[in-house]
Amino acid sequence: MTAAAFALTAAVTLGAVLALLYLRGPGGRKPIVAGVHGIVAAAGFGFLLIALQGPRRGDAMGVGSFGIVAAVLFGIALVLGPFISVLYRRSAASAGAVIATHASVAIIGFVVFLAWVSLG
Repeated sequence: MTAAAFALTAAVTLGAVLALLYLRGPGGRKPIVAGVHGIVAAAGFGFLLIALQGPRRGDAMGVGSFGIVAAVLFGIALVLGPFISVLYRRSAASAGAVIATHASVAIIGFVVFLAWVSLG
């Protein structure tokens, strides 16, 4: 559980760095940061899946299914990630909607994950 929390928090932090770099315009080290962001996020997702294999947590507080919901949301965000890099290479403007969807789904997943960890 702790490994998932650290990895997912690092992925969210790197995602925030990417968002700031995206807002600054073209250039910079976006591909390197994006690659590390994707690898750390995939590792965090894997750790979360491993944590979900253990005993069910959070039922007493009503958040028992939050871990599964967070995993589904992170899975969707993880699938959208490669599309961003393909679209961004063509045109940064065309990638905007996919970036917004990816970020929104990931942020919602992270909030649900934090609720599950803190209340579970």
